[in-house]
Amino acid sequence: MANDEQLLERITFDADVMVGKPVVRGTRLTVEFILNLLAHGAMTTEILDEYTGLTQADTQACLLFATRSLENTSFMPLAAETR
Repeated sequence: MANDEQLLERITFDADVMVGKPVVRGTRLTVEFILNLLAHGAMTTEILDEYTGLTQADTQACLLFATRSLENTSFMPLAAETR
């Protein structure tokens, strides 16, 4: 199993690729796209079958990238809760 830094090396940024959004290295697949697939119920195996060249470690890297991105984020409620 790859360590965190090895996984994060799979995510790259380039202003000329997908408007600078973080992508899986060597692809035009954004971290956001992969996370959205997972959030909407796609299984990792389905994603890997659909996108040849993508690996299990790439999907793990997307999850780790999102986790790291949120570590130092503060959240404010968007609306008052009603009970």
